[in-house]
Formats: sequence, C-alpha cells, structure tokens
Amino acid sequence: MLDTTKRKEMLRMMLKVRAFEEKLNDLYQKKVMFGSPHSYRGQEAIAVGVCSALESRDLIASYHRGTGHLVAKGADLYHLLCECLGRLDGYSKGRGGKMHMGDLSFGFIGNTGTVGATVPIATGAALAAQMRGSREVVVSFLGEGGMNQGVVHEAMNFAGLWKLPVIYVCENNFYAMTVSLEKSVAIKHVAERAKGYGFEGKVIDGNDIELVYEETSKAAEKGRAGEGATFLECLTYRWDGHFGGDPGVGYRAKEEVEDWKQRCPIKRLKEKLLGGGKLTAEEFERMSAAVYAEIDEVALKAQAAPLPPQEHDLNSVFAGSEVAHG
Repeated sequence: MLDTTKRKEMLRMMLKVRAFEEKLNDLYQKKVMFGSPHSYRGQEAIAVGVCSALESRDLIASYHRGTGHLVAKGADLYHLLCECLGRLDGYSKGRGGKMHMGDLSFGFIGNTGTVGATVPIATGAALAAQMRGSREVVVSFLGEGGMNQGVVHEAMNFAGLWKLPVIYVCENNFYAMTVSLEKSVAIKHVAERAKGYGFEGKVIDGNDIELVYEETSKAAEKGRAGEGATFLECLTYRWDGHFGGDPGVGYRAKEEVEDWKQRCPIKRLKEKLLGGGKLTAEEFERMSAAVYAEIDEVALKAQAAPLPPQEHDLNSVFAGSEVAHG
C-alpha cells in the first residue's frame, strides 16, 4: 500500500524526469548536445512507477527513449548528463551518448538504439539470475514499435518456456516514429501476444503511476516466486516528436496531442494529493523549484566537464583478423 511519503517521492521523481528531459531539449536546441534527444515528456509515470516498485538489486534494460528510466532507477545526474553531452565524466566516458551507456552499480544493464534489443538482453539477464538463484527481477522497457522485431518473439517465447523472472514493460505511445500502431499491428493491444508465449499480458493506463506501481509490484513478486514473466502494455503518449528534429505534427492531430496533455501523469498525481489534503500548492511549488534548480546546477557542471582527449579514441577498442594466404 502506497503511503503519502511514497506518493510524494514518486511525484518528485516524475518532476525530476521531466526537468531532465526539458534540459536535454534545451541543450540540443543550443547545439551543446551531440546527437538528438528522444523526449520522454508525458510518459514519466511508467519509468517512475516501475522503478519505484523494484528492489535495488533488480535490473533494467532500456532503449533509445531511455533517459527517464535512468533517472528513475537512480542514475547520477551529473554522469548521465555528461554522457549525453559526450563528456569524459559520462557513464561511457562520452563515447556512447544518450543511447549507449550502462552501470550495474544501480541496476542498469544498459540501453541501446537497436529497436527491440532490450528484450533479448533482459531475457538473458533473467536467465542468469534464475541460474544463480539470486531472486533478481529484470525489466525490459520497449516501445510498441519494437514488438514487430523477430528477436522479440524468440526471446519472449524462451522466457515463457523457462518461466524467467522478467517483466516486459511496453510503453505504447501509439507511434513508432511517425507510423501509428493501427497501421503496423493487426491486433488492438500487443499484450494479447503474451498468451502465445505462455505468460500473462495486461493492458493498463500508463499515465496512472499508482496503477503502474501496483502492477509492477505484482509482476515482481510473481517473478521472484518462480512463476515466470509478465507483459505490461502501458498506454501513454509522448508529447513531443520522435526525436529532436521532429516537430511531432503532420502525422498526429493537434487535438490528439492536447487531449493527452490533459492526462498528464504529474498533474494527475498532484491533483489527487491536493484533493486529499496530503499536499499543498506551496509545497508542490517548492518541490518543483528545487528539482529544476538541481537540474540547472548539474547542467552547468556538465557543460564545464572536459571532452575526451584524442589519445583516448582507440582505448577499449579491440579488433583482430588473421588472413591466410596460399
């Protein structure tokens, strides 16, 4: 059961995720950031709801729209932002950028820009946990677009067969880049596929953070008990375009975007706490101001961090070949 303290902490964490995403976009617009951001605005309840329900030893694997997952799982904001900016103090020493980093110290296997790749990665980690008997649960975050990758089906079938302790969290924001779900999938809900793999699939409101928390808690408990995988299709919406250079218009109706903004997960939890007398407007403003001030401070520090020196370019890069000539 979620108490007021836990709810307020989740509200603060959603604010932190949003503030970080907005800072990334700002730095991209100012050409400070290498590469392009993939905004997570509007989907904060999923990252925070899932990660809040996990234990510190549990692992997550993330995809290209993954900075929200890192923040929610407990990443060091300075090292995270440094990596996004290609700085030496980043998690991958500035080499991977926002889509390729990892750190097991806080349960982050890594993220990848390869669509659907989090599924086999997390499935393998879940198999390792099962073999060790360590009782870890592994979460694979993916978008609904990734559900049409062949390796996703192979890995999920394997997870069902071996009853692995893995939770597949599909963030269904209805658009894979600019293609709508209804134009790429023959069924209404991708969670229906879970039955074919031999485990439970659920469709839930991904903007209801308390529901996301509850369903993740149930799935984690089931995984630890040796009862296998769970698939959670979390219905949500990204407010922005697919990437920094995408205005997000043309393929989406303006009315549709505005309708989903009214279902803002931060607004929903805030109003629930205000209405129940568990939070005051002044307390929320202080919370929000503190979070944005923290992100501003981290951004100044990260921008001042050094770039990787040229002599580091070939460090940790290995290649070899042996050609026989006859």
